[in-house]
Amino acid sequence: MATNDFEPIYLDYMATTPVDEMVAEEMMRCLTVHGNFGNPSSATHLYGWRALDAVNKARELLADSIGAMPREVIFTSGATEANNLAIQGAARFYAKKGRHIITTTIEHKAVIDVFHALEKEGFSITLVSPNRDGIISADAIAAAITPQTTLVSTMWVNNEIGTIQPLADIAALTRQHGIIFHVDAAQAMGKVAVDLSALPVDLMSFSGHKAYGPKGGGALFVRDKPRARLIPLFYGGKQEQGLRSGTLATHQIVGMAAAFHRAKLHAEDDLKHIRRLNAILLPGLLALEGVTLNGSLDQRVPHNINVCFQGLNAEALIMSLPQIAVSAGSACNSAQEEPSHVLKAIGLSDLQARASLRFSLGRYTTEKEIKRVLELVRLEVQRERNLAGR
Repeated sequence: MATNDFEPIYLDYMATTPVDEMVAEEMMRCLTVHGNFGNPSSATHLYGWRALDAVNKARELLADSIGAMPREVIFTSGATEANNLAIQGAARFYAKKGRHIITTTIEHKAVIDVFHALEKEGFSITLVSPNRDGIISADAIAAAITPQTTLVSTMWVNNEIGTIQPLADIAALTRQHGIIFHVDAAQAMGKVAVDLSALPVDLMSFSGHKAYGPKGGGALFVRDKPRARLIPLFYGGKQEQGLRSGTLATHQIVGMAAAFHRAKLHAEDDLKHIRRLNAILLPGLLALEGVTLNGSLDQRVPHNINVCFQGLNAEALIMSLPQIAVSAGSACNSAQEEPSHVLKAIGLSDLQARASLRFSLGRYTTEKEIKRVLELVRLEVQRERNLAGR
């Protein structure tokens, strides 16, 4: 998505997406004096009523987009807050029942770091490892369950390697054992079909900016029947059923709901477009010398292509390809010197992890851009391998 010849081609959609223009227009209507700028909690005048009506309609729209009931949607500032509310809230509420909680070694830091924080509070944690394809099996989760287990948390779509976890199998297992099941679905909306009326998950976290909505907007699904119970992270008001105090950000909420609605509405066309681009980019990359795919070939979203350039350095490749906006892994870990914990968890060495790049495709990526990217990468890889061979 280069807007002119001087801007790089954007292939980092797993890090963030641009806001859909129609979504931005909806948000603007909630910001100015002529729109729904009021405080939704101001119940004594028209401005507050209008803002509250916009929030209620957005809640209904978002709930419909994920197969939930409006009262099961709790708005947050993003998936990180939703993850924290779900994991800390559930672990603490059910602590009298047991203090053992389970997650995996390939989670986002917004989940793993929460588990480590709870460990310092006296909770016992188990980190389950994936197979070499980056898939967490229900059997692996089952082997980790103890009579004290109260919570299992896994992601749906991995942010680094794009693998899709078998949620239905894990959900059936946790329901059988009476364990709360939380899913980090930050990367799911617009990539996989989300229908919580058919999936027995108790808690699910969502992010607006991964699906052409605004940054700073998120939501937590909290199942009503059977009810998942949480202790709030902070206090100060009765907003969001007392689970998330604070003035509701009407424009963020309206924007996220509109983005999710559009993602569901255009899911089939978007997926066809992404698959067509993937069918060009992935074979083209794998045709290069020493390039291998990280993660499952089949059980992954086509939006994500994470490959290892054996013998090269990913950061050096990025620096030598300023025409392409691409990443070496999670945007949240980009400042860290350690190699990706996800790539190491699926068996890559430190050198292999540091030789890996993530190309992520989106709604606005074009076939012309993909062909240009392939040519640029081919020339640079060939140049660096020639230099290394001298």
